Amino acid sequence: MHDIRNTAEYTRVAEHLDRLHTPALGRPHAVMDPQISLDASRVLVTGSVFDVLEGQPRTRLFSARDGRLVAVCADEGSCSHGGRFSPDGKTLAFLSDRAKKGVFQLFLADAAGADDAIAAPAVNGTVEYVCWSPDSRRVLLVVAGVGADLAGGQGSGTNVSVESDLPAWHPEVEHGVPDSAWRSLWMHDPQSGALTQVSPEGVNCWEAAWCGPDRILAITSDSPSEDSWYEAALSVIDPASRSHRPILTGDGGAQLGLPAGSADGRYAAVVQAVCSDRQVIAGDLMVIEVATGVRTPVATGGVDVTAVQWISGHVLGYAGLRGFDSVYGRCEHPRGRGEEVYAAPLSAGPMYPQASFAETGEIAVVHSAYRLPHEVVVVAGGETDVRASVSHAGSDYLLSVCGTAQQITWQAPDGLEIQGILCLPDGEGPFPLVINIHGGPVWAFQDSWSMKYPWVPLLVSRGYAVLSPNPRGSSGRGQAFVRHVVGDMGGKDSYDIISGVDALVERGVADPQRVGLIGGSYGGFMSSWLVTRDQRFAAAVPISPVTDWYSQSFTSNIAGWGNAFLRADPEVPGTAAHTRSPVLQTGKVRTPCLNIAGAKDRCTPPGQALEFHRALTAKGVESVLAVYPEEGHGVRAYPAVTDFLTRAVMWFDRHMPPRGGS
Repeated sequence: MHDIRNTAEYTRVAEHLDRLHTPALGRPHAVMDPQISLDASRVLVTGSVFDVLEGQPRTRLFSARDGRLVAVCADEGSCSHGGRFSPDGKTLAFLSDRAKKGVFQLFLADAAGADDAIAAPAVNGTVEYVCWSPDSRRVLLVVAGVGADLAGGQGSGTNVSVESDLPAWHPEVEHGVPDSAWRSLWMHDPQSGALTQVSPEGVNCWEAAWCGPDRILAITSDSPSEDSWYEAALSVIDPASRSHRPILTGDGGAQLGLPAGSADGRYAAVVQAVCSDRQVIAGDLMVIEVATGVRTPVATGGVDVTAVQWISGHVLGYAGLRGFDSVYGRCEHPRGRGEEVYAAPLSAGPMYPQASFAETGEIAVVHSAYRLPHEVVVVAGGETDVRASVSHAGSDYLLSVCGTAQQITWQAPDGLEIQGILCLPDGEGPFPLVINIHGGPVWAFQDSWSMKYPWVPLLVSRGYAVLSPNPRGSSGRGQAFVRHVVGDMGGKDSYDIISGVDALVERGVADPQRVGLIGGSYGGFMSSWLVTRDQRFAAAVPISPVTDWYSQSFTSNIAGWGNAFLRADPEVPGTAAHTRSPVLQTGKVRTPCLNIAGAKDRCTPPGQALEFHRALTAKGVESVLAVYPEEGHGVRAYPAVTDFLTRAVMWFDRHMPPRGGS
């Protein structure tokens, strides 16, 4: 069916979403990026706010106090990258697009809570990160030029279209990466009002942080293309001379991220990890003596580190993932051994755990679980103090229909233990089972609100069990576990998932005749790949998939990563570019597939879903293709979300309905 807006099913899904979101219109329904002042007197978070259920939510700064989330500064536009307190506690820096939607600039306000903010001089592009110098005298900005690539987790595409002012008939013209798409570093002096570029020409700066009052740490590459991030180095930049000196490159194909420098400039901290997406980094914490280059790994007790902050002197705070737990710790370098401060089996960030550390020992975090809406928490002395919650009548409604979640484990065929989160509806099994496969492959599920995907509670409310597995390659179990998937996507990781189905059938949870698949990005690839490996699946919904590693190699903006990660060479017949491409194995498929793509996706272009759809129909397999014209990597904006969720539910209801029908 082409247009489903007049169907009863669309109305039913829309009513579900209205009941969830309408009570929270105009107020935050989700929060992230906690920031605590060094004296622990204030906690700020960035909240997502729908004024109407249309498009994507805007973001605002909120202060968590007296059990409430109180808006900070004027209600104009969106804020990005949270608020950052100056080390002296006097000034708040934040980013806002109040002048032009989607173009973020620096604003400064009184940290005591003044509503008015002063705009800093505008930069040519959009500011992505902001960082105060240790002496509170200057603000460092990471600026993405017009047309810069967005990461897959941001929806792919580019930050601002370089052709946005051209007429509709004008062709899309590509010459490679636009000259304007570089990421550069700028320094603002609030006292004088000066704004100065401090990064060298020809050096792309993905992330940056101060290292002492006169040096900057940055993750740098010699190209602004998204693919070049995977080979970026940690560099020291001298803002006075605009020179840079690489001091570390990733070992064994690993990536670097989350740079942080000590206030005296002596030490640099960085996380090294095998990654599949920029901004999604979880791995080994390392401290480097800047003058000598001596590296000291920090022993974190099996934690994949996802956030880093120098607290005071040479004390380093960190947050990360260990199994399903969010873990917070500190290390007094150069001892090199972390001390765990607190751990909980909860989610603590939109992707991975985030945290902010006060000099007085408190830690600000945002916790959630499948049955716990986001709440702002301060951890002190091993105890938690809830400062505010986003709970509302809509979250109460979701709790009434979303069922329960539990951690489970099972054994892969080679004996490796695999973990997952199982969400169950009310009643007794066996249930129709949907396998919800995460992106990456280097990412991980935790017990989190809606499991971070809106279709999970929706499907549970309709009578489906949903398993969200963490196959080999997932974060939270160390870099050796991650490296299992390098060179083997679609190999043993696929049997990790299939063995999870077998375990739930054996335990009486799942009906073996009613098992389906859904997932985006790597989850889309696996949803397409698994139906070529096993004909048991009754329905599949691949979202933003890779289905042909040959064409992916010549159309994706991260083609180099894909070839390196898969250890495939598209110019050599018989490599994994051929043997792991679902589109070349559709003769084995019997599973009906609903293929979903975004027309603006640069990571996994929509042609990937189109190829699989056309190959399936040529083999006589039922297939539908839905390409959303305004979406990128995933479906994120309303009403496209409503349409997509309706199509997904209808697909599963048609091919593997709960008992008694839909």
